[in-house]
Amino acid sequence: MSEAQTTETLKDTALFDRHVALGARMVPFAGYNMPVQYEGVLAEHKWTRSSAGLFDVSHMGQAKLTGEGAIATLEALTPTDFAILAPGKQKYSLLLNAEGGILDDWMVSRPESDGFLLIVNAACKDQDFGIIADAIADDESGPDIEFEVLTDRALLALQGPKAHEVMKELCPDACALYFMECGTFDLLGETAFISACAWRPACRCMGTKWTPVIPWSRPIWALP
Repeated sequence: MSEAQTTETLKDTALFDRHVALGARMVPFAGYNMPVQYEGVLAEHKWTRSSAGLFDVSHMGQAKLTGEGAIATLEALTPTDFAILAPGKQKYSLLLNAEGGILDDWMVSRPESDGFLLIVNAACKDQDFGIIADAIADDESGPDIEFEVLTDRALLALQGPKAHEVMKELCPDACALYFMECGTFDLLGETAFISACAWRPACRCMGTKWTPVIPWSRPIWALP
């Protein structure tokens, strides 16, 4: 397959144009055009280790599961007790097959009392979301469940020892989050879902603006 044909089939994240404008080197990854580096891998590694780096991980899967049967659906597919997960908290979990084997790992947040936000790996998202949809369709008990794959959101990850300083400038309220907590905040005039976790990024921000973040942290993207 030619490079032109390959590029033609790739998807772009919401930040694609911004990456190109900033001079990122774009490469195909998990079906997307993704920025693999700006200044260079070593320079960006050192910067993130000493300051803060902003990573575009919008290629990862995002979905929302709500309704009376949401907890039962999640617990049927994972080894995790989600009934005890309080609003504003999140858990790292595993998606299992019928034999109990691991298919993928994912992060499950509970921003509201009746809904869960799922973040799954990019390479497995179609498989994962298909399994969830099939589980809902096969459930004959008929509980109220709504499953929505979110395709119109950006997903940013802020990492590094100065990540807290960056967030303090941009969204002070989010700095009150402890490990594995989450919430909805006003970020630069946009509504953003922000969580504090150590599953690759130190902080995840879902919103639509990122340009004002750049003076504090360099835009970087790293392969998961």
